[in-house]
Amino acid sequence: MQLLDLAIFLIYMLAIVGFGISFSFRNRTAQDFTTGGGRLPTWTIGMSIFATYVSSISFLALPGNAYLTNWNGLVFSFSIPLAAWVAVNYFVPLYRKLQCESAYFYLEKRFGPWARIYTSCCYLLTQLARMGAIVYLIALPMNAFLGWSIPGMIILIGFSVILYAMWGGIEAVIWADAVQGIVLICGALACLGVILFGIPDGPVTIFRIAADADKFSLGSFKLEFTSSTFWMILVYGLFINLQNFGIDQSYVQRYLTAKSEGEAKKATWLGSLLYVPVSFVFFFMGTALFAYYTSFPDLLPEGIVGDKVFPYFIVNQLPVGMTGLLIASIFAAGMSTVSTSINSSATVILSDHFSKYIHPNPSEKLSLQVLRTSSLVMGLLSILVGLAFNGISNTLEGWWALSSIFSGGILGLFLLGLLSKAKNPQAIFAVFSGVLVICWMSLSTILIQNGWSQTLSNPLHTNMTIVIGTMTIFLVGFGLTWAARKFGR
Repeated sequence: MQLLDLAIFLIYMLAIVGFGISFSFRNRTAQDFTTGGGRLPTWTIGMSIFATYVSSISFLALPGNAYLTNWNGLVFSFSIPLAAWVAVNYFVPLYRKLQCESAYFYLEKRFGPWARIYTSCCYLLTQLARMGAIVYLIALPMNAFLGWSIPGMIILIGFSVILYAMWGGIEAVIWADAVQGIVLICGALACLGVILFGIPDGPVTIFRIAADADKFSLGSFKLEFTSSTFWMILVYGLFINLQNFGIDQSYVQRYLTAKSEGEAKKATWLGSLLYVPVSFVFFFMGTALFAYYTSFPDLLPEGIVGDKVFPYFIVNQLPVGMTGLLIASIFAAGMSTVSTSINSSATVILSDHFSKYIHPNPSEKLSLQVLRTSSLVMGLLSILVGLAFNGISNTLEGWWALSSIFSGGILGLFLLGLLSKAKNPQAIFAVFSGVLVICWMSLSTILIQNGWSQTLSNPLHTNMTIVIGTMTIFLVGFGLTWAARKFGR
């Protein structure tokens, strides 16, 4: 560990935490904390949406995934422009019209309080899985950088993010996201440059080695969904991104921080489209790392695989000073997403639970106290989830599987409300059916290991859980609505 690297990292960390806390003086009301008073510039909101996408899951797991396999995971990014188009034309106008800080208020209007409770709880579970994965991924390079244990780093990082998110509110999160998004892109490009110039013949060698190992493959183009094919990842990505833009509190809050509907649409396009080329950079970096360590096999110790390869490269192969910048970039990515998740989760707890069922019409002082206490609780729980992630070799696959399960098919209920005339009874039965399907798809492997028949196994890839759950809810609800109208009930 070089003194310059440590100095760069510590200065950055202290600066970003101090920057976030400085916004506490502007959070006079709960609305300031959750929507920033609707006064934020378009470019900062767009960069914040981008930074929400590019967490340490992207910074470390995407190169790790490309290093281990190929570019199959890049197909996920291909679905983003289509999902963004749907968001700009339908989701943004809807939420700007409702003017409620909760993404789940709309579902209560359509189907009743149960729908709001169900979807908000699914969201909180999804965010816990996301935050835990991110905190763990931040801890990996910090373990290599400082030599401290991964569990110890998870705890330290978790408390640092909690302190930042508890006091800054959404305005601090968005402004910090904008700065950190720029730092992240610069750090990734700088690292890629070192790899390109560190291999004899640079890009020529990388493309030759990668082509020989079929590293540029986007996966099989067979139209089947039992494995990680091109079409499976594309469909999965479309559903996940529609859920992000349509029913994810993190995104919906950003629509409301813009000065107008038009500005919110521009920010959505900026943040979503910027992620596509950046994700390409991350996958190319993983492939370049594969070529680098194929060219210099003695530089990579045995046992360094998957998500740990890129952190090892940062610590051991980068020039002095750049290591500190890359560590700061990883922190930038992780802190952006975790602070966003903490802020949006606290908003959900206040708006969808506390102010509706525990203390209606709370004062501004009490609302701010609830927001900060909720931020603390969610942050502490994310540390526990991060500790549970410790030891997983492919965090990207783990996160995708958990997000499919915990999302609970809430996109299906949202689409049912938006695209059909379904009423409360049809929606309840549809959700019940969808949850049963999700439970079967998620737990069939465990049930078979405990004596259930092999014929009950889920034949599809784990990531298809959100797709099938969503389609079950929508189609069952739509079918019941059609039958009720057809037969006069």
